[in-house]
Amino acid sequence: MEPQNPLAITEKIIEITNSIQTVSFDKARQQLIFLINELINKDFHSLVQLLYRIDVNEKKIRTFLDQNTERDSAIILADLIIERQLQKVESRHRFSSKNKPASDEEKW
Repeated sequence: MEPQNPLAITEKIIEITNSIQTVSFDKARQQLIFLINELINKDFHSLVQLLYRIDVNEKKIRTFLDQNTERDSAIILADLIIERQLQKVESRHRFSSKNKPASDEEKW
């Protein structure tokens, strides 16, 4: 993967995370790790904004980074982003199935 400008990187991360269930998990994870490393090195502020936009819990980020100092921070952040996106998918699925009527009679 070639380096990109920070805005393009954040949009690519959003694109990957939104398609996390339709692509290879390992491939998506590796792409995220690469792109997050790019943001860490080029535009940390954009990374912080991205984490806020995706709604990754700040306390959880700090805890994981503090407890895993030997691991690459891009790997930790990629895993937290994926976890959050999967939580959103699960939540949408749960709420959409609760709002559907059980039968045609219940539609009225």
